[in-house]
Amino acid sequence: MPISIFTRKEEVPTDEDLRLRLGDTMTTWVTIREKTLEKYPPAIVEWHYPGSKYGWSLRIKDKKRAIIYLLPRDGYFQVAFVFGQKATDFIMTLEVSDEIKTALAEAKVYAEGRGIYIEVRDDLLSGDILRLVDVKLKY
Repeated sequence: MPISIFTRKEEVPTDEDLRLRLGDTMTTWVTIREKTLEKYPPAIVEWHYPGSKYGWSLRIKDKKRAIIYLLPRDGYFQVAFVFGQKATDFIMTLEVSDEIKTALAEAKVYAEGRGIYIEVRDDLLSGDILRLVDVKLKY
């Protein structure tokens, strides 16, 4: 898996940094971030640096758990989710892309659930991603 384009711990990315590196996908990044906050207004938005192996990512969370991660890459970004079994079962009944269902079905199961990464190079999957935010908030 590619790592963040922002790897220097002492330099928290700014919106301008994102704009320069994400290019055309910046609009979709902002849409997903803002729509997630509309769905859950008390969310906490924070840059997260788990280490040099991963670099910086933007985490939107409630008090206890992450709702969604946005992971900046060069010219695009990824979103990441972790879903428990009930949420996974529910997602399999939704009208979301087969790519998402396959990634979820093939994801390794950990104690906290199944983690999936979705590559975002345009806005084609943004509706599906926002449906996954709804699922995350429900389960």
